[in-house]
Amino acid sequence: MDQDLYDEFGNYIGPEVEESSEESELSDQNVAPSSPPPPSSEPLVEENGEMEEETENFSENQIVLAEDKKYYPTAREVYGEEVETIVQEEDTQPLSQPIIEPVRTKIFERVEREIPKTTYSKEYLANIAANAALVRNVAVVGHLHHGKTSLLDTLIRQTHEIQWKDKQQRPLKYTDTRKDEVERAISLKSTPMTILLPTMTGKNYCIHFMDVPGHVNFFDEVVTSLRIADGICLVVDVVEGLMCGTDLILKHALTEGLSITLVLNKIDRLILELRLPPSDAYFKILHTLDDINATIRKYAEQFYLESFPILSPERGNVAFASALQGWSFTLAQFANHYLMEYPDCPLSLEALVSRLWGDIYYDKRSRKFVHQPPAPMSQEEEEIPRTFVSFVLEPLYKLTSAVVSYRVEDLKKALQSLGIVFRNKEYMSDVKPLLQHSLSAFIGLSTGLVSMLVDCIPSPLSSSKHKVQSFYTGPMDSEIVEYMMNCDSRGPLTVLVTKLMPNPSFERFYALGRIMSGRIQPGQKVRILGENYDPEYDDEDQAEERVSHIYIPGGRYKLEVTAAYAGSWVLIEGIDDSILKTATVIDAEYESWKDMHIFQPTTSILGIGVCCPVVRVAIEPLRPSQLPKMVDGLRKCNKSYPALQTKVEESGEHVLLGTGELYLDCVLYDLRTTFAEIEVKVSDPSVPFSETVSDTSSIKCFAETSNKRNKITMIAEPLESGLAEEIERGSFSLERNREGFEKTVREKYDWDILAARGLWTFGPSSSTGPNCLLDDTLPGDDTDKTLLYQVRESIIQGFQWAVREGPLCDEPVRGVKFRLLQAIIANEVVARNPAQLIPATRRVCYSSMLTAGPRLMEPVYSVEIICPADCVAAVYTLLARRRGHVTEDAPKPASPLFTLKAFIPVLDSFGFEVDLRTFTQGQAFCLSMFDHWETMPGDPLDQSIILKPLEPSPASALARECLIKTRRRKGLGEDISIVKYFDDPWLLELARNRLENTDLQNIL
Repeated sequence: MDQDLYDEFGNYIGPEVEESSEESELSDQNVAPSSPPPPSSEPLVEENGEMEEETENFSENQIVLAEDKKYYPTAREVYGEEVETIVQEEDTQPLSQPIIEPVRTKIFERVEREIPKTTYSKEYLANIAANAALVRNVAVVGHLHHGKTSLLDTLIRQTHEIQWKDKQQRPLKYTDTRKDEVERAISLKSTPMTILLPTMTGKNYCIHFMDVPGHVNFFDEVVTSLRIADGICLVVDVVEGLMCGTDLILKHALTEGLSITLVLNKIDRLILELRLPPSDAYFKILHTLDDINATIRKYAEQFYLESFPILSPERGNVAFASALQGWSFTLAQFANHYLMEYPDCPLSLEALVSRLWGDIYYDKRSRKFVHQPPAPMSQEEEEIPRTFVSFVLEPLYKLTSAVVSYRVEDLKKALQSLGIVFRNKEYMSDVKPLLQHSLSAFIGLSTGLVSMLVDCIPSPLSSSKHKVQSFYTGPMDSEIVEYMMNCDSRGPLTVLVTKLMPNPSFERFYALGRIMSGRIQPGQKVRILGENYDPEYDDEDQAEERVSHIYIPGGRYKLEVTAAYAGSWVLIEGIDDSILKTATVIDAEYESWKDMHIFQPTTSILGIGVCCPVVRVAIEPLRPSQLPKMVDGLRKCNKSYPALQTKVEESGEHVLLGTGELYLDCVLYDLRTTFAEIEVKVSDPSVPFSETVSDTSSIKCFAETSNKRNKITMIAEPLESGLAEEIERGSFSLERNREGFEKTVREKYDWDILAARGLWTFGPSSSTGPNCLLDDTLPGDDTDKTLLYQVRESIIQGFQWAVREGPLCDEPVRGVKFRLLQAIIANEVVARNPAQLIPATRRVCYSSMLTAGPRLMEPVYSVEIICPADCVAAVYTLLARRRGHVTEDAPKPASPLFTLKAFIPVLDSFGFEVDLRTFTQGQAFCLSMFDHWETMPGDPLDQSIILKPLEPSPASALARECLIKTRRRKGLGEDISIVKYFDDPWLLELARNRLENTDLQNIL
């Protein structure tokens, strides 16, 4: 039956069926043979056309299985052999992400797509920059909102064809390239700008400008910029006068030995805002100028400078400007106008300039300049003003009043008398643009300002000698030093790199430096000497790189050149991987490079003074998987910000240290948006502390080595007031001028001659550490001086380890003098090796500190507050709430403002600026900068203090609270373990003597 031929699944299981001959023949025709036909000696096809036809017929008749069918052409057939194709499965990426993402160019700065048109050719600029005699390196510096960037805009506007309004119709600040700079309306980073400008005589000079931030939190940018500059252009608001930022800049410029020129900006505020009469405006200008000169004189005496600049308009180093209105002038420029208007004047240009400033008057009757005010010709006539008032200020006042009064006919007559003609459409414009056009046309181009910079600031040919003598760390008798002093382009290449600037995509960095000698070209192989390079002690901090491109900086654009020569500033691309913050770059083929030293890095002075990082935050990524990305972003942030410090605590948290809240806010903004592009969690801000002592050790402390063969005895006492700060400033050099140190401490700090000669080193830095190690051992008192000097380096290392991490909470030690009283050293070399002596020295330093009244020190801000008179009382109240106090309270001359100077602990300063604006309805403005360290109230080791959670501690318990919280954060125990720092024999001696000491009782 049919059912037996099939199984339960319907499969045929019956006997085989024989095929008919017709079906077999048909199947043989349809199915292709499994084996190829035998080869034939005859050619298959004689012509190409016949072969193609047979191939097509063969493929059409061929039977292809379903899995072998080709429904679509391959990617190689569609796109060609040269295109790389990627095949991915469906589930390898989410639907929101395309398989092949488009190339995304990250640009976080405002840059020019094309190099803008200028009044000069770029080749001419490059040729002028190659001549060091025609180059000037100028840093434009000043206090916050005093008009530095706007002043540069007036010079850029004269030479560049640029649209000077953005989409929001805001004035374009060309050197503010970052987005956050535009949003905050302040400069945050230094920006170099190279412009070719003519002087009053028509001669062109290549001037490298550096637009420097004015906020005191970014004073590290000032330090790095002034290192490669030959002079400064100090911009001062004539109404606000001398401010804290101006004072700091003058101090640092005199330290660096730079030439100083002054621009008194915002002259229009005297006319339009304060509405001072011309004579009163003169006295306001004179008062501002006298304050600046008094500050220069004060610091010149402090630094024992033999010569210092005196700023005065008749000397040619003072200019007057209104950057907002786009004009500037000097007395020489005004005098030149008068000489051109009156060619019969018998006075020369220099003689007329000397008569336009000071107590000099012009007598119209005798037509002479006199030193005494002439009597008025009638009782109704007013007193005759000084020449500066009558010849300079009164024309400005008259032209300004003619514009502001908005009488078109009177303005036309006034301008026509000056030879200025406007179109009728310009007369109908608003007052501000009309006033800007009128005064700019009357004064002319800023050639007087350029002449002042060229005449008062030396060229690199003249200033290089001072730069090398001041900052080169090597001997002055080498061949390369002579090339650098002469700024010789024919010598070996030497570049002083002071700053790393991120490219527009923030992925790589340009190295900004000054060429000290030689020339640099793209493709050149250079050797980079790092900050720690020393040919005698540490020659490993060096690497070889190849320069890919070099540029002349131009603000929002960069001009690529084929070579740059000595004396110029240059942006170098391709060498940033081997540079941490600063470096010295030399030619890789220089034969004597092993004898080459580096220039003193600016980072050596960034950790002290105003640039001291005293605000601390801890960060971690929002997603733990993004930790490597955050670490890479922190590395880039560390390169971009000179004063930033990044470190990893023992607990594993990543810590950022900066100069202030705004500084760290900008760092975190860059980390989130540009360098890492991830979201991070930030802790509440805190401050780093320092450890010190308040008294001399109550007992001689000693420590034995682990082999019981060596014994070191030491005591600790406070360092004299002011000596730690002087050491940190680098005033002493034990290697170069030890006699000067001994003389100073004996005369100024009452050290005896043995103590002065017994100083071994400073710590934790051997050159600028604020702690001292003295050798007070006496020969014959169980101390072998010969053996002691053999182990001196081991004791110094132990001392520097101890003051780097103090006994209270692993914070640096400050202001402590350690006296080595006795040292029993083993005779065998093996018994006195460093592994024995270094830990013992550390322990004895800790024990001597703990018996000398240990205390915590906190950083203190100096705050400058500007507010109206009715807000002064609110400021006093607000400072008292935050442990602050006012040190100076004085009105601003010729203005309704008051200036208050106060001290406030950094720990209590967080949010102070917001509270100040709230209490004064936004009328007060403040700037805070680090000033000094101060001992915190209370004993940090007083265990009788009970700290209550969620309650503010009284002032007497503040030190104890900070100690416990810091130890908790670092993963240390709340109480100090005496087992680590006190040896058993020493504890037994304490118990035997039964000393009654409060500090010891707290410890024990």
